[in-house]
Amino acid sequence: MADKKELTNEESVMTQDIFKKTFWRSFPLQACFFYERMQNVGFAYQMVPALKKLYPDKEEASAALKRHTVIFNTTPAIVTFITGVAIAMEEKLKKAKENGEEGDPESVNAVKTALMGPLAGIGDSFFWGTFRIIGAGIGCSLAAQGSILGVIMFLLIYNIPHLLVRYFGLKIGYQSGMSFLGSMSEGGVIAALSEVAKVLGLVVVGSMCASMVNLASPLVLNIGGADIVVQDIFDGIISGFLPLALTLGTYKLLQKGFKTTTILWGMIIVGIVGSVLGIL
Repeated sequence: MADKKELTNEESVMTQDIFKKTFWRSFPLQACFFYERMQNVGFAYQMVPALKKLYPDKEEASAALKRHTVIFNTTPAIVTFITGVAIAMEEKLKKAKENGEEGDPESVNAVKTALMGPLAGIGDSFFWGTFRIIGAGIGCSLAAQGSILGVIMFLLIYNIPHLLVRYFGLKIGYQSGMSFLGSMSEGGVIAALSEVAKVLGLVVVGSMCASMVNLASPLVLNIGGADIVVQDIFDGIISGFLPLALTLGTYKLLQKGFKTTTILWGMIIVGIVGSVLGIL
């Protein structure tokens, strides 16, 4: 698969028509998600247009499609890269058979399995841990001000890179396949990008805690005739001490297995009681 393939070559399975059909079929990847085989039905659905062209015979097409019903799970935004690789490998299998050579059908699933884990790690770092967080931070800030731009910005920040990766991933996966991924791994590009995504995500989460978590104490203590503002003590320790403490406390509760609904109800109850007592 090191040789580049042309999408416009009619002798190739990946014509513009097949490319468009495969691209659009990648979106409902998780529409039939189930825990036994995860996204296998969605992945097989993507492969149908290419397999129909490769195998006009229904029995051959059925056997090829069945290969892609094994367990599969990865980040939806980057799935098209694996789809492109799988289509290129199916094409190689078909050409090998036409030339009287023996191909290994199981190698297709072996490559899919090898790719889905590492790419899921990259996809999760960028799309769940970076773009989604940045979009939510900016979107929530604008929405809190009553601006409709909050929703629009969230959708744009997440979906522009998502759609670009999904579109070009299919091209790169089919044209360059494993050689592209190998060159990026050897050059340390993937590791560097993953690290950048993690750092950026943490920075955004930190800024969101400071700007969007509002918690303060109006409590004033009278000691020896002097008024001591409790909030000033917290601010003297670190700016935004109470919001940070609330965020870290929530994180620890989630780590211990507490349900989000339980934590939310706890916050509501503590907030009401604290407000009545004049503590919060």
